[in-house]
Amino acid sequence: MAAGSQRRARETDLVKATRALFDERGMQDAPVEEIARAVGIARGLIYRQFSSKEELYVLTVTDYLAELAAVLDAAIDRDAAPEVQLERCTEAYAIFCRTYPAFLDCSMSLMRRPARDLRAMVSESVWLRLGQGMASCLEQVAEVLRGFGVAEPEYVANLLWTQTLGVMHLARIGVGVREAAPAVPALFALTPERIVDSCVQSAMATVRASAT
Repeated sequence: MAAGSQRRARETDLVKATRALFDERGMQDAPVEEIARAVGIARGLIYRQFSSKEELYVLTVTDYLAELAAVLDAAIDRDAAPEVQLERCTEAYAIFCRTYPAFLDCSMSLMRRPARDLRAMVSESVWLRLGQGMASCLEQVAEVLRGFGVAEPEYVANLLWTQTLGVMHLARIGVGVREAAPAVPALFALTPERIVDSCVQSAMATVRASAT
């Protein structure tokens, strides 16, 4: 096998192993040693393949994004009314976040730092692939928003993207907090179905407020 093909094959194996660990544990927790062991290579080879652990994690996010793009494409009926398209698109995205908790963790982790800091941690190629993966998903949302006459569909698509990520963390927690009596906190149950429905309703309200 040519060196380039071998390198690409190893990258694919490493990303698959990393995602498998993420999905198994439901969070961004995949020590390099375990990833190397899963693929059957020495730990040092990972750092010959990638400039940093963060670069491997970013590529794992792009793997999630590729799957999400296909999910959104399948969910959106281009012949339906814009309201129906937005409902199905948002619901599909929220359910994806519920299905893959590690995707939530990874996405929020990437957003905890300024873009310039993340950009400095990964190669030009990896940065480009992350951008392509996000743009592929966000463009499908923006396409739906254009049907509403939204003035800045790309901005609103990014807003809905982040909004849904935040709300879906409630589905992971499964409870809300309220004051049962003065200075007495209490928990109350939240079902994932209710949270997904809230994501849809919130998206609808945001888009209606943004429509011209």
